[in-house]
Amino acid sequence: MAARPQVSISAERPDAPDAMGLIAELDANLAPLYPAGSGYGLSVQRLMEAKVAFFVLRCDGQPAGCGGLQLFGSGYGEVKRLYVRPQFRGRGLSKVIMEHLERYARERGLPLLRLETGIHQAEAIGLYERLGYRRIGPFGEYPLDPLSIFFEKRLV
Repeated sequence: MAARPQVSISAERPDAPDAMGLIAELDANLAPLYPAGSGYGLSVQRLMEAKVAFFVLRCDGQPAGCGGLQLFGSGYGEVKRLYVRPQFRGRGLSKVIMEHLERYARERGLPLLRLETGIHQAEAIGLYERLGYRRIGPFGEYPLDPLSIFFEKRLV
């Protein structure tokens, strides 16, 4: 029987090498799916400026995925840059990252998480729905975009 992989999540700066590599891969995967005007992922610089709490998930020490949470006062948090490398998919790691982000938000007293994803992210959409997120309209500064889907989940 194969040994169960060791999974860990650590808070890291978005400009750390592993984080930057994961964000670059995510951007490369999304680029062919959406025109430039429909890409809402924050750059590393914007993640830093917005003080997004950023986390890297490692599987047996290898950077396997990432996710961030931008806090909007005490009103809500927004999930940013959720990604798992293709070779690590199918192991429930996206769920592990999302549960970590939800715990982080709850510990800060946030009542609500929101997120935006693209219509071509079928696996992500399924994950969010399985985790209890419900579809909503655009929020914050997002425009109405036929290529975007918006979700939220009450935490309390």
